Amino acid sequence: MKPARTKTPRKPPVKKGSQTSLKDPVGVYCRVRPLSLPEQECCIEVINNTTVQLHTPEGYRLNRNGDYKETQYSFKQVFGTHTTQKELFDVVANPLVDDLIHGKNGLLFTYGVTGSGKTHTMTGSPGEGGLLPRCLDMLFNSIGSFQAKRYVFKSNDRNSMDIQCEVDALLERQKREATPNPKTPSSKRQVDPEFADMINVQEFCKAEEVDEDSVYGVFVSYIEIYNNYIYDLLEEMPFDPIKPKWNSCSTPMRNTDFVPPQSKLLREDKNHNMYVAGCTEVEVKSTEEAFEVFWRGQKKRRIANTHLNHESSRSHSVFNIKLVQAPLDADGDNVLQEKEQITISQLSLVDLAGSERTNRTKAEGNRLREAGNINQSLMTLRTCMEVLRENQTYGTNRMVPYRDSKLTHLFKNYFDGEGKVRLIVCVNPKAEDYEESLQVMRFAEVTQEVEVARPTDKAICGLTPGRRYRNQARAGPVGDEPLVSEVVLQSFPPLPSCELLDVNDEQTLPRLIEALERRHHLRQMMIDEFNKQSINFKALLQEFDNAVLNKENYIQGKLNEKEKVISGQKLEIERLEKKNKTLEYKVEILEKTTTIYEEDKRNLQQELETQNQKLQRQFSDKRRLEARLQGMVTETTMKWEKECERRVAAKQLEMQNKLWVKDEKLKQLKAIVTEPKAEKPERPSRERDREKVTQRSVSPSPVPNVPPIRLRHRRSRSAGDRWVDHKPATNLQTETVMQPHVPRAITVSVANEKALAKCEKYMLTHQELASDGEIETKLIKGDVYKTRGGGQSVQFTEIETLKQESPTSRKRRSSTVAPAQPDGTESEWTDVETRCSVAVEMRAGSQLGPGYQHHAQPKRKKP
Repeated sequence: MKPARTKTPRKPPVKKGSQTSLKDPVGVYCRVRPLSLPEQECCIEVINNTTVQLHTPEGYRLNRNGDYKETQYSFKQVFGTHTTQKELFDVVANPLVDDLIHGKNGLLFTYGVTGSGKTHTMTGSPGEGGLLPRCLDMLFNSIGSFQAKRYVFKSNDRNSMDIQCEVDALLERQKREATPNPKTPSSKRQVDPEFADMINVQEFCKAEEVDEDSVYGVFVSYIEIYNNYIYDLLEEMPFDPIKPKWNSCSTPMRNTDFVPPQSKLLREDKNHNMYVAGCTEVEVKSTEEAFEVFWRGQKKRRIANTHLNHESSRSHSVFNIKLVQAPLDADGDNVLQEKEQITISQLSLVDLAGSERTNRTKAEGNRLREAGNINQSLMTLRTCMEVLRENQTYGTNRMVPYRDSKLTHLFKNYFDGEGKVRLIVCVNPKAEDYEESLQVMRFAEVTQEVEVARPTDKAICGLTPGRRYRNQARAGPVGDEPLVSEVVLQSFPPLPSCELLDVNDEQTLPRLIEALERRHHLRQMMIDEFNKQSINFKALLQEFDNAVLNKENYIQGKLNEKEKVISGQKLEIERLEKKNKTLEYKVEILEKTTTIYEEDKRNLQQELETQNQKLQRQFSDKRRLEARLQGMVTETTMKWEKECERRVAAKQLEMQNKLWVKDEKLKQLKAIVTEPKAEKPERPSRERDREKVTQRSVSPSPVPNVPPIRLRHRRSRSAGDRWVDHKPATNLQTETVMQPHVPRAITVSVANEKALAKCEKYMLTHQELASDGEIETKLIKGDVYKTRGGGQSVQFTEIETLKQESPTSRKRRSSTVAPAQPDGTESEWTDVETRCSVAVEMRAGSQLGPGYQHHAQPKRKKP
């Protein structure tokens, strides 16, 4: 069975050594800049050297108690408005430079909102250099006399260094001097007056316990992270001097001679450290050269004018100081040509772009896009800090999203234990920046709870210390030491005086002879002792020579074995290098392919999101339309159901009335037909009708023996009630003889509570147009009741209808002519049309019985 593929292993824990369990928290410091104007409102107060307090400015939202909210935040150290650059450097950056010289890495951030003094803290101003020039000055003050010659160390593209011998370095120096480059820094060039005051540091600072048996080389690089892309600020590109490199929109001009800057990629070296591939590294030998390189890159950095800052940084800048150390050989003369003995340490100085709110900066277009990318990268940094704190506090194993931003991906090794991390929080105490300063304080509070593994000390090379100065002492004059002959002569007894003052002097010569004999005897003894010592020394030398010869033979055998092993390893290294090149080429192709696929993936995701949004909108519109149609259908259905019920009820009532009328007519017809013939009544004359309007006679009841019905008078019941006569202003005045009249009524055009409170009855006069075009007036009556809430309600009881009709519009019904009487006279009672012209008035469902009234005019006799 084929084993499953696993992910690339992380950095082996062996590299951390025995100190992996030792961790230090991230050092977070706070610096408060002074107010621009003395009359500005201040919202930040320094309580002591470790605490600041935020006051809610006037006009901002208050807390629940109604008091101004005050919040305190603690830091490792707080620097007030009167803190100098020297005091800040001694506390924050000096330990980082000391660690750099001793082979340890360091990372220093400046974080804050726009206009809080980050760039001033990092770079400084004329006459008051910032942290960067002071770090360079301390570094070169410490290693100035121990620096290697130029080009002895040479950087490669794999984040490591190669060593060249003195001859190769000399040839390369001569080659570079033959083709001078004006952009290459040189110690012989005059310092640019534009930044001369920044690097003129008055206070001398130097690291202690510098390794004197090593040589040092300093390399600097300068990059910026703009819109989540990495650009090399020291990269030289051809350009047209007449046309500008960038237009007003920060986009490259179309120019055949100008090549726009290419973004760099992040790579991982053999030690799993992240670095920028293809980044320019410049070797410098002094503070002036290093700052000149920095200033050259600073001019290329992207800045813009915003509403909050005239020179607002639109990118994160990273200035790397790389220190290379290599030990001297055993003689102390030359650099040890062993690549494994090289120690590389790095100090990264990061000036973060300021977090800002677009509604305050009034940004739009490219400025708005830049602000969005800046806030996104800072949000990713904050998220990484929160995840690290959560993993360390609660023991979880959440993945830290370093790869979400180039800024966090580049420095992830520092948070994994590759060096010290320091953060300087710069704040502006003015009240307008209160909310932004509050967010910055919260980020600082989270960051100082994160712990970073302590870096390990560099390994000792194993050579004898003091090699450099011992070689210099050995090259000094030999005559300083006393000779052996002088020491031997001083050990002999002194000679007596040899001066002869008299011919007969017999004491001087015997004393001289005796002294010389003693010296001769002492000399003979010393010669014998010397011979004995020489014989013994020769024997020792012989033994030593034999031992040395044996050791040489043994070492030679070991060397032969080692050479065979080395030859095999060289062949293996060559094979691996070829394989590595092939793999690097494949990786590069895969990275390009991955980039293309990622771009396609982003485009497809954007298209998919667009389509999803479109479908979502269509689905929402469809649901809205369905709900609307459903409501319309329901409303229309209910409307028509009510209309149908109303029409059916009206039709039923109409049919019932018609049926009842027909029944009554049939009863009357039957009564007319069956009743006996009577005398013909006298027809009144027209003149009499005009003079006097006779009352219409009541038709005889078609049903015999029916007692008369007593009509109910409504006035008797409501005679004592008071009415509200509601006549809307839109009603028209009719010219009918019968007009509704209610005594003791309060007439209103709009119903109101005051009128209803005084009355017991309510009547609404409503007018509408009938189907025949005439105005139909309805009197809607009701009773007024008091409610529990103290108001009035109306309960409708009945409706009276007043309708005006035209006689000419009525359709005449067909009449049946009665047969002539035998006597030749026509009887009026036998005329069906005349006898049946009776109107019946009755409310539907009434128990009072029908009332009859004759409406027809009597027919005249034919002459």
